[in-house]
Amino acid sequence: MIKFLSEQGIKAGMLKTEETYMEQNNKRMPEVTDPLYFVIEEKMNSVDLTDKGVDLITGNAEDPTLFVLPDITSQLSDLENETNLTDEEKLQKKDDLLTNYAIKSERVHTINQLLKAYTMFENDDEYVVIDGQVKIVDEQTGRIMEGRRYSDGLHQAIEAKERVKVEAATQTFATITLQNYFRMYHKLSGMTGTAETEAGELWDIYKLDVVVIPTNRPIARKDMNDRVYKTKREKYKAVIEEIEQLVNAGRPVLVGTTSVEISEMLSKMLTMRKIDHNVLNAKLHQREADIVASAGLSGTVTIATNMAGRGTDIKLSPEVKAAGGLAIIGTERHESRRVDRQLRGRAGRQGDPGSSVFFISLEDDLMRLFSSDRIASVMDRLGFQEGEMIEHKMISNSIERAQKKVEENNFGIRKRLLEYDDVMNKQRTVVYTKRRHALMGERIGMDIVNMIWDRCANAIENNDYEGCQMEMLQTLAMEVPFTEEQFRNDKKEKLVAKSFEIAMENFKRKTERLAQIANPVIKQVYENQGSMYENILIPITDGKRMYNISCNLKAAYESESKEVVKSFEKSILLHVIDEAWKENLRELDELKHSVQNASYEQKDPLLIYKLESVGLFDIMVDKINNQTISILMRGQIPVQEPPANDPSLHRVDVRQAAPEQRQDMSKYREQKQDLNDPNQQAAAEQDTREQPKREPVRAEKTVGRNDPCPCGSGKKYKNCHGRNM
Repeated sequence: MIKFLSEQGIKAGMLKTEETYMEQNNKRMPEVTDPLYFVIEEKMNSVDLTDKGVDLITGNAEDPTLFVLPDITSQLSDLENETNLTDEEKLQKKDDLLTNYAIKSERVHTINQLLKAYTMFENDDEYVVIDGQVKIVDEQTGRIMEGRRYSDGLHQAIEAKERVKVEAATQTFATITLQNYFRMYHKLSGMTGTAETEAGELWDIYKLDVVVIPTNRPIARKDMNDRVYKTKREKYKAVIEEIEQLVNAGRPVLVGTTSVEISEMLSKMLTMRKIDHNVLNAKLHQREADIVASAGLSGTVTIATNMAGRGTDIKLSPEVKAAGGLAIIGTERHESRRVDRQLRGRAGRQGDPGSSVFFISLEDDLMRLFSSDRIASVMDRLGFQEGEMIEHKMISNSIERAQKKVEENNFGIRKRLLEYDDVMNKQRTVVYTKRRHALMGERIGMDIVNMIWDRCANAIENNDYEGCQMEMLQTLAMEVPFTEEQFRNDKKEKLVAKSFEIAMENFKRKTERLAQIANPVIKQVYENQGSMYENILIPITDGKRMYNISCNLKAAYESESKEVVKSFEKSILLHVIDEAWKENLRELDELKHSVQNASYEQKDPLLIYKLESVGLFDIMVDKINNQTISILMRGQIPVQEPPANDPSLHRVDVRQAAPEQRQDMSKYREQKQDLNDPNQQAAAEQDTREQPKREPVRAEKTVGRNDPCPCGSGKKYKNCHGRNM
């Protein structure tokens, strides 16, 4: 194919044919794509299955639409217009449709990610495989990005492709874009040799001006025009010949490549010519300092992947300066002009002599995708033979324009990402302020009082009398302090105030009881073994789960166990906020992907994302308030039943925690317990911090007759508050 395209007129003819099919909004493109299984759009970095591809992977499956996304909008619309279904049946069918859509959407997404991994991500280019692990290579610096993984299942797809262990998908605990992270600083500035090309972006995002500082000494480096060849084969042959000439002239040579693969290929070619050289890429970055330190010696050849930000000046000896200084050879233009300038900038530092030149072929990705049609037609018209090249200012300018085009595309992507993150940033600010209050103990009492008021108001204002009864029972662990008649006739504000007053009395009584039960044991432990232990673990249950709360032993003793209550409030609030925020991040991530389909309806996905995310945030805040108050209102220290021979003794099991340098209150663990089972009760006495378990969230409001009563009594609902329901 490459050889065929290098023949006169073929490349220009191919581009002309492509334009014919793509004109009038890709009107004739189906003629080209119908015989294909999938279509790769390199410019847009996407892969799409065709109908033929869908048929192939569906095979003989019972459901022919296994990999086809249904038109969910029209299906839901048809369902709404159904007249012979009850509301309950409609709701059931709607749930089924949405579940089916979610499953198929995930399935199609997985296939697309696998195709993308196989066709658009190359080993030794975007990533390397070391010790059975797929590691990402930073395209700017050529270094391995330890601990970083592609998101959205792409990393797993690459692991499947490379036949290494497929690691489990990770869940995001906290996320922020670099732009919003930097914008958190009150003062912001930076220094780089290549900011001039990005001046527009720095002003748009950070409102920062770019000022060019003149060089200390005049630049003596000679920057030559790009040398353009037809094929990669001719280009690399010319690069090797250029290196050979420069080495014979006694000059050190620094060869810049855009990937690990090309650096290793050039290394093999130089080895065949018996030219000594060093290779610096993501696989050999441990030797970086040594390689760069010797790169200025006479006749030394250094091949480096993306020389950006190596942070070491290449020192030249007097004989090297006399020979013409360091020679920079670029084997390909990078997508970003900054990286090319950083490579050129390795030579000619502090007035040293030097030279730089880029070797380019029409098969390079940048040329192939953005700039090669005019240059190809010029080369064809002039009748270039194999091995010949063009070197002209017009060509270099044309390539710079192509780079500008790519930079604008990438800036557009980053700006769009920032607009999505700005929505999340507002939520992040609220949640992290709430969390800081809990962590530092600031306003924690006020936050809880506000939550109790909010729950009382919510139960009364958003429900009928029965709903209000259920809401107060589930969340506030109390019965409604008014009759149905009062509920209908009295002002809501009066009912809220009355409910709040009683809820606060209950809460105060519960916390005093907690301190009262814990205090004798804390006193005993502190007085007998206070010098041995710094922190103590206290088991507290809400009737469903057991929590081991860590508390400072001395502070608990001195405050007569009021510190235990404070630690309980702090731990529960932190835990509930963390769990809810983690879940909210996952939902926002899913929302971001699902709203992209809105563009097919000529709607702005960002606008829909903003509207939907507000609803998700309100649900999350409601969930935090409900869960926090529900646990705090039911919190009690489990007291073991007294032995039959001594009914006066009640025993609380308070475990001692070994002294710790720093106690992170957000790291306590929880474990679900059945408190009626003596075996489980014994297990509850153990430190359960090593085995976290997540409690499923109950979405429905109703409580089953045989379920434990929400008031925390331990009785069945039908034998407790459900007697009269």
